[in-house]
Amino acid sequence: MKRTSFNDSVCPIARSLDLIGDWWTLLIVRDALGGIKRFSEFQRSLGAAKNILSSRLKTLVAEGILEIGPASDGSAYQEYVLTQKGKELYPILIALGQWGNQYLFAEDEACSRAVDRLNLQPIEPIRLHAKDGRVLGAEDIQVIPGNSGE
Repeated sequence: MKRTSFNDSVCPIARSLDLIGDWWTLLIVRDALGGIKRFSEFQRSLGAAKNILSSRLKTLVAEGILEIGPASDGSAYQEYVLTQKGKELYPILIALGQWGNQYLFAEDEACSRAVDRLNLQPIEPIRLHAKDGRVLGAEDIQVIPGNSGE
């Protein structure tokens, strides 16, 4: 089955998923946020086939989520480094992880959790807030057409 492209969609969710919607891509970003930088490290962490990993990394570089730079240790290797665009995917991954912690693990089942690096305390669940500070639920939000700058 041929993959459908949402590159021309007016929906920002569809366009975002068109770029980062497969699990390998999000796991690469997760690992990069965790400090992994080299192809061999990504492959070891993910267990992805070389051709799949290479394809996803090339796409992430082409889309400005990762950039390639010289190895920080001065060796001949290259490293993949997150751009600001890539770093800004972090709240999405945290929200996805929080949802997974809540709904996909038994209460006594071991799972990883995001904590504040300063004090190792759990971070607050990600919430959506109105401009006036109110916490918003799905029933409080409406998607309307318009320009992205509005």
